[in-house]
Amino acid sequence: PHGCAVLRRGLIVQDSFPLRVPHPDRLAFTVIHFTKHTTKYVVNERNIMSILDTALALRSPLIGKQVGISPWVLIDQARIDAFAQVTDDQQFIHTDPIRSKAETSFGGTIAHGFLTLSMASRFAIDAIENLPGQIINLNYGFDRVRFLTPVPSESYIRGRFILENLEKKSTTHLKVVMSLTIEIKGHDKPALLANWINIAVFPEDEVGQ
Repeated sequence: PHGCAVLRRGLIVQDSFPLRVPHPDRLAFTVIHFTKHTTKYVVNERNIMSILDTALALRSPLIGKQVGISPWVLIDQARIDAFAQVTDDQQFIHTDPIRSKAETSFGGTIAHGFLTLSMASRFAIDAIENLPGQIINLNYGFDRVRFLTPVPSESYIRGRFILENLEKKSTTHLKVVMSLTIEIKGHDKPALLANWINIAVFPEDEVGQ
């Protein structure tokens, strides 16, 4: 039947919740190919892999590869002013276009570095799908952040993501490490580079049930 692979001795592997892009592979206990596009592997109506382990198996082939690029987002003066108000960072290079043009080499106001970094969440939402079966995502922090190029007011920026590593921390927590590059439209050099760590949280799942 559709969505099932019949194996030796009458075993049936049933899939569910297809991903947008399936990854062909082999089930560990067989010698036949099976397209893994599920949140669960079910044999004779019993789970043989947890939701987290299945997600890990599906996404591991993408380690070292680009996994998302976001649309361009405008960083205008209104957004910069709002960020300055919320963070109490009113330095004139961010909020005073006339003075910034006259007294700095920026040619006008520039975005706060932390404003540029804070857009990472927006870019990730736009560019990266949750893992199959994932409940929530927790921001665990950054191993490295470097601000390379100021972002002028009225610029467009976007995020580019490469999956660097996946590590199972518990039966419900998967550590996901991404390299993030935030690019400025029309500039060869990016605004920033960062190694970003998140924890993908999965439900408790009883293998064999």
